[in-house]
Amino acid sequence: MSDVHIIGAGIHPFGRTADMSGLDQGVFAVREALADAGLEWSDMQFAFGGSSAAGNADAALPRLGLTGVQFINISNGCATGGSSLLSGYWAIKSGEFDLGVVLGFDKHPRGAFNADPEASGLPLWYGETGMMLTTQFFAMKIRRYMDLYGISETSLGRVAVKAFENASRTPHAWRREPVGLQVVMSSDMLSDPLTKYMFCSPAEGGVALILASDKKMRELGLSGPRVRGAAVRTRPRGSFEVFAPSLDVERGVAPTVLASKAAYEMAGVGPEDIGVAQIQDTESGAEIMHMAENGFCADGEQEGMLAEGVTNLDGRLPINTDGGCLACGEPVGASGLRQVYENVQQLRGRAEGRQVADAKLGYSQVYGAPGLSAVAILEA
Repeated sequence: MSDVHIIGAGIHPFGRTADMSGLDQGVFAVREALADAGLEWSDMQFAFGGSSAAGNADAALPRLGLTGVQFINISNGCATGGSSLLSGYWAIKSGEFDLGVVLGFDKHPRGAFNADPEASGLPLWYGETGMMLTTQFFAMKIRRYMDLYGISETSLGRVAVKAFENASRTPHAWRREPVGLQVVMSSDMLSDPLTKYMFCSPAEGGVALILASDKKMRELGLSGPRVRGAAVRTRPRGSFEVFAPSLDVERGVAPTVLASKAAYEMAGVGPEDIGVAQIQDTESGAEIMHMAENGFCADGEQEGMLAEGVTNLDGRLPINTDGGCLACGEPVGASGLRQVYENVQQLRGRAEGRQVADAKLGYSQVYGAPGLSAVAILEA
């Protein structure tokens, strides 16, 4: 089986672009990725892509070229991008193809996601009572976690401050103004304990990555980070995830724990080996909880780590170096691929202004409703 490498990466800046559709941004990202690799669309043997609110990803074909390429649309909640990457990884790892593209884009309306309960197997009353509103669910989940493990509201604020500071150094980020801790903590309370600056917005953007087998990469005279491990896992019984109608007495592990364990085993590494990480931070609490779920610490240790700056750009484990979802927004189709794009830039030494020193392994984890997680580990 062949190793899989990322030999080209392109992005359309996240945020709000009034004069471009989500599809426009996806096409832009593909052309950027092709140019990065010095390739043509006609060279692509396959494509996997996803979008939640901006139409089918394969609508890009008439813009890019009707070459007959295999293009499969992916839909897997907020983990759509991670699932597209895994699909492309499998396509090459199996030996079926040796060069292709994974694509994600979206353009969401303003405001919180308005999910359909029945689409997730839940009765309409669940939405009518407000429980489909993710801002409400995640606030309840982090409040419980804080009470159990001694996490302070100040730690929630520190996550947001770090995000906006990192984004101020990132060309593709949306919110690029640093925000002080006092401003974060005193801003409007949206759902206790989370204030306005502790939540991300859906927003818009596009990302594309060119994947190649080791043999094809060498034939082309190119280079790029190797995908050491990639995994997607869903929630087991008892896991307390978004849209969960109840909390079981006997708790099951989170899907992120399962996905991270699978990816570490595939890569032959552990959390202690990771040099830079991008993890899901739809709100400040998510980053804190996912730090533990991805194996980077024990529950409760986040309090000291954040106070000591461990996850800052100059810390032992920089997390969300481009500002994450908090500063970039979360266009569903593109968000997981943005994380991988950022790790590609870091491992190539191209993250000017936010470059992590000596990072050899990059980790990304994206979480989606109703409880699934996608993890990818890249090696420089």
